[in-house]
Amino acid sequence: MQLHLLTWQEVEKYLTHSNGIIIPIGSTEQHGPTGLIGTDAICAEKIAQGVGENTEAIVAPTINVGMALHHTAFPGTISLRPTTLILYIQDYLTSLFKAGFKKFFFINGHGGNIATVKASFSQFYDHLDSMNFADSEQVKCKIANWFMGREVYQLAKKLYGDEEGSHATPSEVALTQFVYPESIKNAPLEKSVTTGHPIYGAKNFRECYPDGRMGSNPALATPEHGKQFYELAVKELTASYQDFISINN
Repeated sequence: MQLHLLTWQEVEKYLTHSNGIIIPIGSTEQHGPTGLIGTDAICAEKIAQGVGENTEAIVAPTINVGMALHHTAFPGTISLRPTTLILYIQDYLTSLFKAGFKKFFFINGHGGNIATVKASFSQFYDHLDSMNFADSEQVKCKIANWFMGREVYQLAKKLYGDEEGSHATPSEVALTQFVYPESIKNAPLEKSVTTGHPIYGAKNFRECYPDGRMGSNPALATPEHGKQFYELAVKELTASYQDFISINN
């Protein structure tokens, strides 16, 4: 159930038997010569919809602009500052909390979001306490990174080995190919790809990783692989969501 396709009465009825909600979060950033700029949001949204279908949970609108400042030297990237994203999430969750939601399960598609999202949870808890909202002690937030699931990781290693890399990976590109087969991109890729450089900023990132890839070979991706990653991620995160909402307040 997608929140934006429901009426307020349907949401009110849902809240009589569940206070959990799934929130996809990704990024709008470069993903190398063959990766869609919306890759991280596309993956998170598709998987969240699958988990929502399995659990009959409401799926909130996707947060599709995340913390991607280190990618902004590449055209098309859009980023929020960490402080902005923290406040965005606080306002987003406060609205949902006031409606009656108390368990917020983020399905994340972008590694660069992890630290900021976790920080936003701490600020959100403090915000609720400082405002003396009733039942604020019942609120729980969790971030689940689809690409870090055990079976997803094992499949990526089996299919791609070290060529999975850590950005513009064949696994995430494959998933977008499964979701949007009409938007598959082809481009020549250099056989040697840089890896292992620390990231100090956007200009430095582009100097170290000139085509946007980090140790990856997305030419290995196929829509068939993407379907496998989707099914594994949905299975793993369905179990994770069910465990999360079963926690006693």
